[in-house]
Amino acid sequence: MDDLKIYFATYNVGTSSPEQSLLEMLSLSSNPKNDKATPDFYVIGLQEVSAQPVKLMIDAFNDDPWTRALKEILAPRNYIKLKTIRLQGLVLSVYALRKHLLNVREIESNYTRTGLSGLWGNKGAVSIRLGIYGCTICFVNAHLSAHDHQLDDRIEDYNTIVKDQEFHVSGNNTIFFHDYIFWMGDLNFRLLENFDRSPEEIERIINKGNIDELFKHDQLRSVMQKKVAFSELDEGNPLFPPTFKFEVGDSKYDHKRRPAWTDRILYKVHPNNYDNITLHAEQKSYISHPQYTLSDHKPVTSEFVIKTPQLTKRLATFTLIDSQVLSEYGEEVVKFDKISNWWDNEENCISFEFLHYHKINRDDWIGVYKADFCCLDEYQTYEYVMKNSSPTPTPKNKVSPQMSPNSSVQNPEGFSKKYNITFSQPSNKHDGLYRLIYVSETEDKVRSVLGISDAFTISDKDD
Repeated sequence: MDDLKIYFATYNVGTSSPEQSLLEMLSLSSNPKNDKATPDFYVIGLQEVSAQPVKLMIDAFNDDPWTRALKEILAPRNYIKLKTIRLQGLVLSVYALRKHLLNVREIESNYTRTGLSGLWGNKGAVSIRLGIYGCTICFVNAHLSAHDHQLDDRIEDYNTIVKDQEFHVSGNNTIFFHDYIFWMGDLNFRLLENFDRSPEEIERIINKGNIDELFKHDQLRSVMQKKVAFSELDEGNPLFPPTFKFEVGDSKYDHKRRPAWTDRILYKVHPNNYDNITLHAEQKSYISHPQYTLSDHKPVTSEFVIKTPQLTKRLATFTLIDSQVLSEYGEEVVKFDKISNWWDNEENCISFEFLHYHKINRDDWIGVYKADFCCLDEYQTYEYVMKNSSPTPTPKNKVSPQMSPNSSVQNPEGFSKKYNITFSQPSNKHDGLYRLIYVSETEDKVRSVLGISDAFTISDKDD
């Protein structure tokens, strides 16, 4: 896999419900068969999702209405929701095509509160980082301080988020210690205060099509040039009109505020992190969607094509081969034996083996999923590997599974290739097909999917 297409959407939904179809925002057709060139990943950032206490309590156990609506669109198109993180009204979700699942590694999320000097989460940022095909990506969704005159607060918000966010992946412990960074959201930057124009005057400039002239007075671009905030990032020039502030239910500007480009998508590439390949991101689109009238903002989307290092393996050596980057991660680390029978209301013992060396974490687990699962959190039941599995004896001096028979690197002491694990009885039987998924999880909640079984049925011995 050389290139990946990633589609981004940011939308301040203004506590509304998803009463308009989200297909157009996602550049999808009503019939999945008519979709053209769908991306490998969708990354969706929402702001001001209703955060009333009762709704937050309900959403703590279920997806919020917007995430459910997005999942209902993307699941039939074979997308898996890798992760969702929420901080009050801020929601960030990452979806990947099913075919990429075993190449995604070390998924981790984080959040930073900046409201009320960091005590309240009505403003702040949420983030998700991951590895894919040998490179690392960090996604950030932010909602910064509002109003024209609070520019200094927005600058402070940004710098607080950058300093506060820390991850637990070696070499990628901060936002900007990744190969690719994508930062989006309602960043709330307005037009410069010294641009002394009324909302009505600004709207007349917009109606004349003088977008480029108006954008010269954009606060965000000004602070980037002054290197006081967001200077590490790049952004294509918005060729669309300001996305705020509109009358709810209409596409007319609300003159209670001056129109502004509050909703943005920025990015950063570290092109030379590898000796043998130059990373780059090509922005294919950067548009707004004026037909959405659910809030006083318009959604903004952007599609990127990014270069990823090739995954190459040659024996067990860690060398650069044919101008490709060698990753320590292959596609499949855990292989499950064929499951002939899985009995309802009984214990079931299954076997699996490591195709490459893996140090079992205390919190590694194997989940039972429906075969057509569309979210990594939607398991039916699970068992911890360390607690409920036992190794199959390995012959003495057997080489590590990831090494060739001729490799000089021997099997780490105490490592077994083959394991058996026992599942206690499922709570109840469901019709349909199921799969097992091995999830590696560290004590810091960093997740990787290492293996997926073939589909199997759950049967009742009395049937």
